[in-house]
Amino acid sequence: MAWFAVSLMLTYADIALFQNMTESSENRSMQKVIFLVDMNAFFISCEMTRNHSLVGIPAAVAGDPKKRTGIILAANYEARACGVKTAMVLHEAFKLCPKIFLVPPDHRFYAQKSKEVMDLLSNYTPILEQNSIDEAWLDMTGSEGLFGKPVEAAKRIMDEIKNKLGLWCSIGIAENKFLAKMASEMKKPLGITELWERDIPLKLWPLPVKEIYGIGGKTAEKLNRMGIRTIGELARVDTNFMVKTFGKGGKDIYLHANGMDTSPVVAHEIGDMKSIGRSTTLPEDISDIQKAKPVLMKLADDIGMTVRRHGKKGCTVHVTLKYSDFRVVTRQTTIPATCTTKEIYQAGCCLLEQNWNRFHPVRLIGISLSGFHEDSSSDQLSLFDQMEDHVKNDKDERIDKAMDTIRSKHGPEIITFAALIKK
Repeated sequence: MAWFAVSLMLTYADIALFQNMTESSENRSMQKVIFLVDMNAFFISCEMTRNHSLVGIPAAVAGDPKKRTGIILAANYEARACGVKTAMVLHEAFKLCPKIFLVPPDHRFYAQKSKEVMDLLSNYTPILEQNSIDEAWLDMTGSEGLFGKPVEAAKRIMDEIKNKLGLWCSIGIAENKFLAKMASEMKKPLGITELWERDIPLKLWPLPVKEIYGIGGKTAEKLNRMGIRTIGELARVDTNFMVKTFGKGGKDIYLHANGMDTSPVVAHEIGDMKSIGRSTTLPEDISDIQKAKPVLMKLADDIGMTVRRHGKKGCTVHVTLKYSDFRVVTRQTTIPATCTTKEIYQAGCCLLEQNWNRFHPVRLIGISLSGFHEDSSSDQLSLFDQMEDHVKNDKDERIDKAMDTIRSKHGPEIITFAALIKK
């Protein structure tokens, strides 16, 4: 225990005072109970559910397994034991783990598995906020009578996900979203960790500042240069100094270091969607725009299917390019409200052509559709223009919906655009 007192310059009296403060506040109202369910090694775990030969061997989802180019998107725990990490380039992964088995990414399959996870979690509470494809917050306040104490409920959720879906998860339990997220990272895989406010001095404060959810590498380095290395040291810094140094975000960093987060778990409905986007890291950097266009078309096709499934039409198309030096550019354009793959792709293609530079190789391409407003189709067009556009849009939309119907019955790969068929 001596190392702890030295590293944070805290005394047992400090800890006792902190615990007394938090315990007295807990007694004033019903204690919030927030879970963060985080799927373990999600992409490769999804692959293991349909290919059992991957179980027990080092394996990962990666860019282009045949060419051995690209990066690791997700590695299982056998591969991680060899030092393989997410975002590691493949030649480094092979040096560390020569026998690693690589699987190409299948994002539609992962999206389907994610939906299965979220559907299962929604059986435990209607107040569920999906944070990413593989994690979600659940407000479990007041559910003890149904599912038992928090740890018991978490064990029940973990077991059901494992037994029904064949997937592993870790679960963080706390009073607020931030602490639940921090707790979920503390024990992987198949870990359940409680991090209540009274636990902050012992479990949170000894961690290095780079472990704070939401803090990037550069911010952590800046804090280190200022002599602030642990979360406990950060918690004792003056709030005004943090705001002066890091702007408005400095206050949030300070509050998080002290375990404070008042943001509620917000259940997102379909109508809350602000944008629908897709992106992909390329198996190798490309300089030829003709190689980029089929990638963009496939992403636009995926967006179109999603938009139509939710009965949406959007009028703003965004394109994102990440270069080999990791610089990122984002461009957007406005079009008449649409849900057709053709129009989404054409708008994205124009942005691609306007911003392509063959001297700057691209490693990631992304496209999204937003502006889902009911009045987004009321453009300043003449009556005849509107009639002509309506006929064209209606034809494209009918073709898209026919393809959607076929895909829903026979699988997404059964029909596609001619330009996407590999020669």
